[in-house]
This record gives sequence, C-alpha cells and structure tokens, in this order.
Amino acid sequence: MATTQISSTSTFLLGGDLQINRLGYGAMQLAGAGVFGEVADRPNAIKVLQQVVASGVNFIDTAAAYGPGFNERLIADALHPYQEGLVIATKGGFQRPNAQQWIPDGRPEWITQNIEESLRNLKVDTIDLWQLHRIDPNVPLEETLAPVVAAVKAGKIKHVGLSEVNVEQIEQAAKVLPIVSVQNLYNLGNRQWESVLDYTVEKGIAFIPWYPLASGPHTLEEKISKIAARHNATTAQIALAWLLKRASNILLIPGTKSLAHLEENLKAASIELSEEDFQALSK
Repeated sequence: MATTQISSTSTFLLGGDLQINRLGYGAMQLAGAGVFGEVADRPNAIKVLQQVVASGVNFIDTAAAYGPGFNERLIADALHPYQEGLVIATKGGFQRPNAQQWIPDGRPEWITQNIEESLRNLKVDTIDLWQLHRIDPNVPLEETLAPVVAAVKAGKIKHVGLSEVNVEQIEQAAKVLPIVSVQNLYNLGNRQWESVLDYTVEKGIAFIPWYPLASGPHTLEEKISKIAARHNATTAQIALAWLLKRASNILLIPGTKSLAHLEENLKAASIELSEEDFQALSK
C-alpha cells in the first residue's frame, strides 16, 4: 500500500533533547481483549508496528500494564534493534490481576519491578520516557517516585512523566525530579483537563492526550462533518488536526490494529485547519 510520510516539520523537543514528531502511535490496542493477554493477530500487529516506523513516526507509547508485559515484548519483537531516533515511552504503577481490573500500585518495590521488567521487555538499557501510570492514593508520591529517581541516576531512565494528574500533583512531583510530560484524557469532546494543558504549555511540558480520537458530543457532529467535507477528510482526522492546532506541545498517540486506519490517522498531520474551523470546533 502507498504509505503516508508524516510531516517532519511538526515536532516537539521532549525533555530538551528528544526531537519528537508530534503525530505518534499508541500501542495499547495491540493486546488482548480488555488490554489483557496477547493480541489476537500477532503477525498483523507486528506489521502495523513496522509500518508505523516506516511512515516516519518516532514516538510510540506503551505501558507495563498492557498485557501486562505482552505489549512491550511485542514492540521489541517487531522493532528491535530500534531505528535511531525512535523514542519508546512506557508507564508503570498499575496491577492487572485480570482484564477488568486496573489497580494503582505506587509501592516502591512495585515501581522498581515495573522499571526492571520494562527494560527487559523492551530490550533497552535506558527507557527514554517512563511515566507514572497513576498516582496511588495510598502511597505518598515522594515514596512512589524514590525508585524512579534512583533509576534516573543509574541511567535506566532518561526522562519522567505523569498520567492523569492535576496541576498540584505535577508541581508536587516536580519537587522530586523534573517532569517532561503529562498524559491525561483529552479530546475534542472531553476537555476536563484544559487547565492542565494550559499549565503544560506555560512550562514547556509535553501534553499527551489519551483517547484522542473521540470527536465529541452529538452537538459537534454536524460542525465536524461540514469541516471534514471541506477538507476531504474523516471526522477522526479532523479531531486529530484540532488537537495539533490546539497547542504546539501536544503529542498525539492514536492507536489502531489496522494498517488502513493507521494510514488514515497519519494523514491528519497534513490537515491545516483554518482559524475559523478551529474556533467553530472549540466552542
């Protein structure tokens, strides 16, 4: 199939030293039902990951909890030895006893285990970006981050981020070690973390929306459809293009198991929304 090469001009400097193409890839869908166990069609999943990199994507998001472990090992099997400049971000801090449960676990011993297993699963000596998947309300954040600080000092982690946090929590963590990314739920239809996004813009921190493809409530559908028609685009592409225009520190990680859908997502990087289109969608 013809491949879309994403624009290399739309980049963000993560942590001051990692040049990231702002349209990346989220690997969460490449796992079993409920993000648990092995992906059903592993050969296809490997093809998708290889096509991701061939298309110019240099930022892939995964997590220890996806599988758990299966997703990280799949990425290594598909892409190791890694292409120069490819950044693989992973996360730790969840227990996954079964497909239904996501239990935050910020105990230092569990965080240490997550980090060591991610290093082995991904076949790397250093994790480019390690993110705390959730803050455990039962463990002081400083205790949770202590093994992360140790891993940074040991060269096992280069940069650190957080997920699903408020501004106060970011500032609390930043007293322990530098925070370069925040991964919160955010999309055209759900902007509950608007204040966090604005804070990350101000501080030069990357903002990585998870579930970026939700296109919003029914009231937005007509607006999106009209704008999509003008751009000869899909509603999903417009939802991604809106995020890229919303703030220059947003890194997108849409996920898919489909090569065709991957191609569609990547084309969003070439859609330039007018200010009028952007404002119409933002209301």
